[in-house]
Amino acid sequence: MIIREFKRPDIKRVLEIEMESFKDPYPASIIIDIYNLGAGFLVAQQDNIVVGYIIFWIRYEDEGHIISIAVDKNYRRKGVGAELVSYAVDIFKKCNVREIKLEVRVGNRGARKFYTKLGFKESKICEGYYEDGEDAVIMKKAVQNS
Repeated sequence: MIIREFKRPDIKRVLEIEMESFKDPYPASIIIDIYNLGAGFLVAQQDNIVVGYIIFWIRYEDEGHIISIAVDKNYRRKGVGAELVSYAVDIFKKCNVREIKLEVRVGNRGARKFYTKLGFKESKICEGYYEDGEDAVIMKKAVQNS
């Protein structure tokens, strides 16, 4: 598996993964807009197939934000997501980010457990965060810059 920067031809696979992974997936236009605004966008590729992606950016001078991460259902629990987060964290370190934040559905226990294993801590609840009214858990991770 390799991790590389997103290329426009990857959008079809990214959207397929997005659609199968989320209750309220981002449409292509939003993903492309976020990319065009300069967000970090990495894909995991295995055997010439995109099997996962992560979108992230620096919100403030020293705060990183993971916007979206998803892995093809056939490649989950194989380290793809952890590798994508690891690459993003390395980029955040190079940019002197001190803290990374993300939001996850309260009911998504699997994702919450995944992020906890990667060193994120649950910070607070953001009520009614998602379109369907479900709350989000804000999770944070301190970044140790070398």
